[in-house]
Amino acid sequence: MRSNLLKAAAAALGAGAIAVLSVGPAWAYAYESSAQYASYSTGGYTIYNDEWGSGHGSQTLWVNSSNNWGVFSNQPNTSGVKAYANESKSINKALNSLSYAKSSFSESIPGTGNYESAYDIWLNGSGIEIMVWTSTHGNVGPLGSNTGNLTIDGNTWTVYAGSNGSKPTYSFKRTSNESSGSVNLLDLLKWLENTRHYYSNPTLSTIQYGFEISGTNSSTQNFTINSYSASAG
Repeated sequence: MRSNLLKAAAAALGAGAIAVLSVGPAWAYAYESSAQYASYSTGGYTIYNDEWGSGHGSQTLWVNSSNNWGVFSNQPNTSGVKAYANESKSINKALNSLSYAKSSFSESIPGTGNYESAYDIWLNGSGIEIMVWTSTHGNVGPLGSNTGNLTIDGNTWTVYAGSNGSKPTYSFKRTSNESSGSVNLLDLLKWLENTRHYYSNPTLSTIQYGFEISGTNSSTQNFTINSYSASAG
């Protein structure tokens, strides 16, 4: 009888332990924060929540490494950008001194919502902004005017020129979406310099990549980087 009672107690304890485990967190991240401007540095990169836009909702940044991070974002479908969750790398080298500036990415993104996946590249500190849109969804579009298409390195982009206040802003919007790939950033930057003559030997200050989110239909959507690298030299 005592043996049977011990077995029953052990079985109950095992079931209880299983029950306790089942309601615990499914995954423990290296870093997690819902702070509006949360950031975390790892592997030579800094990853930002950057929920900067007017009327933003809620967004949680999680990070395991520079190759694995993302946000859970819940944004209303009102006008304007709400957040630019991104991974940033400082370069701070003269453009004409570079022999390469390149990046590769792989991501998992929602099927609905108003957002784009994009590089945000800064020249001369924050004096000139260049965006490279790799995937566009819903009711979003680059600043400025459509100046025509460019095919380079096997990719076709629609090129926009405009300004964000007094800051010149140029954008390359890929004509077909991709959720993984490689981009020769130096070729795009040099084309703006040598063909369009928009600037002359600026400093390549920063390369950022991430998700510029305008709306998620007021539901929580997952945006994930599965692998990423950026380098210049």
